Amino acid sequence: MIRLSTTAPDFPARFDALVDARREAAADVGRDVAAILRSVREDGEAAVKAFTARFDGHDLDAGGWRIDPAHCAAAYRDLEPGLRTALDLAAARIRAYHERQRPTDSDWTDNAGVRLGARWTPVDAAGLYVPGGRAAYPSSLLMNAIPARVAGVARIAMATPTPNGQVNPLVLAAAHVAGIDEIWRVGGAQAIAAFAYGAGRIAPVDVVTGPGNAWVAEAKRQVYGVVGIDMVAGPSEIVVVADAANDPDWIAADLLSQAEHDPTTQSILFTDDDTFATRVAAAVEAQLQTLRTEPVARAAWEANGAIVVVERLADACVLVDRLAPEHLQLAVDDPQALFDRVRHAGSVFLGRHTPEAIGDYVAGPNHVLPTGRRARFSSGLAVTDFMKRTSFLGLDETALAELGPATVALAEAEGLPAHARSVALRLRLNR
Repeated sequence: MIRLSTTAPDFPARFDALVDARREAAADVGRDVAAILRSVREDGEAAVKAFTARFDGHDLDAGGWRIDPAHCAAAYRDLEPGLRTALDLAAARIRAYHERQRPTDSDWTDNAGVRLGARWTPVDAAGLYVPGGRAAYPSSLLMNAIPARVAGVARIAMATPTPNGQVNPLVLAAAHVAGIDEIWRVGGAQAIAAFAYGAGRIAPVDVVTGPGNAWVAEAKRQVYGVVGIDMVAGPSEIVVVADAANDPDWIAADLLSQAEHDPTTQSILFTDDDTFATRVAAAVEAQLQTLRTEPVARAAWEANGAIVVVERLADACVLVDRLAPEHLQLAVDDPQALFDRVRHAGSVFLGRHTPEAIGDYVAGPNHVLPTGRRARFSSGLAVTDFMKRTSFLGLDETALAELGPATVALAEAEGLPAHARSVALRLRLNR
């Protein structure tokens, strides 16, 4: 963990290094992923089967390519009642939030008599990637599947690795809640390739979403253009802006809530009180010793954690914008005053009683968010990621007479005579 102060002479250089720190995949990942994608594109189902046996120890022909929806229903039924209630609550709140995102069509006629508008329609098929192993998160399944459902996608397919044939029952229960009945026992870059290109019994999709490891993220980046993707997500991040009125144990727990995800995650505290900074650092150390996830969380905190002391909390806002973090927590009495100053963040958590962890599960907004400073130009997963907008226009003779001459003039100026002629003929101009 590094500790910075904005009053130190070397602060600009050290903060630049913090902003520019690269925590993402090495170049050789891109090379390896390209080889997997090429193999699946050329050999289809056979390549998917071979990679699944190699990386997951699962024989698809012997153990099954798909998970029966009945197994998902049974997993949901067998959940401890409190956990089942929590899963249902999360799904209901996520659905309610995303239903408000559904866009409306537009259709109007302007003063020139031209009919204009746009129509929104869902994609035909979406492929959802659900990680296995350490990152088997049913909450992410809901965050991806429910917006697709709200958008009206007809076919929603899911791919999840099942190492040695094993699958997380809570993931199956979440699939049941989301109503997913096409579930493939395939993971890694080969799953992304199968969704993008098709692979025998796995039909291609139009959009691929969902979190994954470096190979999955790189595979999504490489297939973009063949299919749409939600984003290329990197290691998770949290920035907390907090004053000394906070309980340092609360803030330490907030920082560690992201650190325990992966050794490459980043947790940063901005505060205007040096003594409070010291108390938070001590609380982090004390809590690390109690966490089952200590090895991961400690590696992340020691390699990528930071505490930055500013003269005024308002001064932190411009620094936050440079980081453009995935998650921003404003733990102050008047969070709106700081929120109004911040332009770049994936999701913002307002006030002392709004820990980021609430957003990961049951609050409603999507937790699939841009990382690696991409919040400067992109947004979290939304219903519109599973839809596309088609514009339309219609002219009668009067409207064409109004707009046609300008169109002819511009087309001729650009050296495109056929463009000009297609309008001029209708205007009965001599072209």
